[in-house]
Amino acid sequence: MRDRFWERVSPARMTPEEWEALCDGCGKCCLNKLEDEETGEVALTRVACRLLDDDTCRCGQYDIRKTLVPECIRLTPATMGDVAYFMPETCAYRLVHENKPLFWWHPLVSGDPETVHQAGVSVRGITVPEFEVPEEDWEDYIIEEPGT
Repeated sequence: MRDRFWERVSPARMTPEEWEALCDGCGKCCLNKLEDEETGEVALTRVACRLLDDDTCRCGQYDIRKTLVPECIRLTPATMGDVAYFMPETCAYRLVHENKPLFWWHPLVSGDPETVHQAGVSVRGITVPEFEVPEEDWEDYIIEEPGT
């Protein structure tokens, strides 16, 4: 990967490897969200996609996730304009889209994939699998975004 590519290369010109490296491994994008239809406000819940591995904060079936969870959103440089508003505030994809710097704990900056967890930004240890909570009860699981 190119040195500090996220600061110098537009998302559309990133290699697939560089694009994937923007993921900090926080797992917040895999939490189910509730959107207020009137205000457009998005609330984060502790209710996680059934594919999220709570220990690693990564998708357990990343390569086939769209087959198993058709509503899973595939982030690409082309789709970011449509989905950035409900991505986590600390998400590198969102930050790069908004021309903002990555945080110190991002693995690309720190050089260590554990710093996202050490900084308290990830969802490690706080999630509940979606199959354990009826959708009508998700409102009871609303949380503030970790690390904000």
